[in-house]
Amino acid sequence: MEAKAVARYVRIAPRKVRQVLDEIKGKDVDEALQILEFTPRAAAEVLQKVLKSAVANAENNHDLDRNSLIVAKAYVDQGPTLKRYRARAQGRAAAIRKRTSHITIIVKEKEG
Repeated sequence: MEAKAVARYVRIAPRKVRQVLDEIKGKDVDEALQILEFTPRAAAEVLQKVLKSAVANAENNHDLDRNSLIVAKAYVDQGPTLKRYRARAQGRAAAIRKRTSHITIIVKEKEG
């Protein structure tokens, strides 16, 4: 049995989220939360919320034991890009792309 949580339209670029996400894949839930607690990246705070949500879903919706949960799958997809423009010299405009992310974390019980 597995439980998941999804955060959509998060205003952080997916490649920045992936750097932190790769650190917690396959880890025990409590260990993953400790890693996120002490990771000095903006993405860590969002990932911590999503992971806590996935754990809560596992406990409340699927009656799973929190102590036996691991981060089974964790991935981030690119959401829509907000397009903005900044004025430059001689009447030109430079494009600014504000990227968004869809973060998914799936937790399941350890086998054995």
